[in-house]
Amino acid sequence: MKRTLIVIDMQNDFIDGSLGTKEAEAIVDSVRNLIQEYKNRGDEVIYTRDTHETNYMQTNEGRHLPVEHCIKGTAGWEIADGIYADGCKIIDKPSFGYTGWNQYGFEDVCLIGLCTDICVVSNALIIKALYPEIRVAVDVRCTAGVTPESKAAALETMKMCQIELVGEE
Repeated sequence: MKRTLIVIDMQNDFIDGSLGTKEAEAIVDSVRNLIQEYKNRGDEVIYTRDTHETNYMQTNEGRHLPVEHCIKGTAGWEIADGIYADGCKIIDKPSFGYTGWNQYGFEDVCLIGLCTDICVVSNALIIKALYPEIRVAVDVRCTAGVTPESKAAALETMKMCQIELVGEE
């Protein structure tokens, strides 16, 4: 069975940059370890990268979240040091959820990364809708939300939508 790890938006701006949190900083080592585990088994690892242009503040998202972040080509847009595994695909996505997951033929998916309550939940729900019969999981130890409360709410939503929560806190 083909197993895929999807690493959502482990970018500098979400870890210790303009939208960083201590919770995001705290998961970095766990994320690195899980990526290495998947790579060691020969499993697929795919990364997403939140990607905005310099006109971010004029976009719908920018009007609702008026904090510049993940502007293409900046240091904050880059995947954090030590997170990217050579040879893996990176998807630059302009919104919370990537809508091209249907082209991957997933069989078993685990999502990790940032932020649990925005981009992780969005992508998990899209994948579950596209592949209703496969295992879709989120490793809770390798996610962080905007706040602990909003993370908990997102996890509850995913659980209700038959997304498996691994390593529940």
